[in-house]
Amino acid sequence: MSNLDTRPDEVTCEPEPGAGVEVLTPRDVPLGGPRAMRVRRTLPQRQRSLIGAWCFVDHYGPDRVADTGGMVVAPHPHTGLQTVSWLFSGEIQHRDSAGTAAVVRPGEVNLMTAGRGISHSEVSLPATTELHGVQLWVALPDVTRDGGPGFAHHAPGLVRRDGLAARVFLGSLLGETSPVTTHTPLLGAELLLDPGARVRLDVDTTFEHGVLVDTGAVRAEGTDLAAADLGYLAPGRAVLDLEAGPDGARVVLLGGPPFGEAIVMWWNFVGRTHDEVVAYRDAWQAQLVDGVQVDGRFGVVADEPLAPLPAPELPNARLRTRS
Repeated sequence: MSNLDTRPDEVTCEPEPGAGVEVLTPRDVPLGGPRAMRVRRTLPQRQRSLIGAWCFVDHYGPDRVADTGGMVVAPHPHTGLQTVSWLFSGEIQHRDSAGTAAVVRPGEVNLMTAGRGISHSEVSLPATTELHGVQLWVALPDVTRDGGPGFAHHAPGLVRRDGLAARVFLGSLLGETSPVTTHTPLLGAELLLDPGARVRLDVDTTFEHGVLVDTGAVRAEGTDLAAADLGYLAPGRAVLDLEAGPDGARVVLLGGPPFGEAIVMWWNFVGRTHDEVVAYRDAWQAQLVDGVQVDGRFGVVADEPLAPLPAPELPNARLRTRS
């Protein structure tokens, strides 16, 4: 998925101290499409930019495609990250310049590795009447961020416990481990809590965690989280306590050890410096000739009729650090 902000901020992301549960509320941003499908963005924010290596959290739907126009994201570039697509309803066609053509379906994770550069498109399929899901980005560490692009798919099984059903799409939880490769330790899982259910999850004490509430309401470690809130929990706990409200809840649980590296995000690029970001933008723009994508650093998305997205203009001044 692309960040379609026309004036995207530069974000310097660094691990930050925290205690208890910090509640991050979303802001609405346009994703695109004929009638501007909107998403709820909870990461990054001014007060917190990373949860482990997770650096970007978009949450959308349930949206009627007849009203929003669906997801129509033309070819665009990425560097230095992995994109993680997880749907609750609907289907999306993914195409990328590494030669992958895959359909994103509910309950199946699609993970794209950008490495030194990739381009891709995402378009909801014609039969899709409702779109509902999350789009997540993971920052790659310095030792692997300039590697080659790639793609992985996994359909995790449903794990049931008292009051809980879960799908673990990255990392390990509840005795289940995803086979999908990540470049830092990560956790990603969808949790369905029965009405009023109280669950205690054994978690890695070295991880910081994020509890993104999709539907319903949840009390996490004694702090109330409403739908669309993202609760941040610092490392140090071996057990995570969650309690669903009277209507039950669905949450996405994210985690990982503090990333430990400063990263600069601007538009769809993750780099380390202003100059790197400028070079990435220049390389992408050089691949756009008369509205057509030609070969270069980011490759070419085959069989995609949509014209590629040009990069936004950089600010007139040198990009400033923001934590």
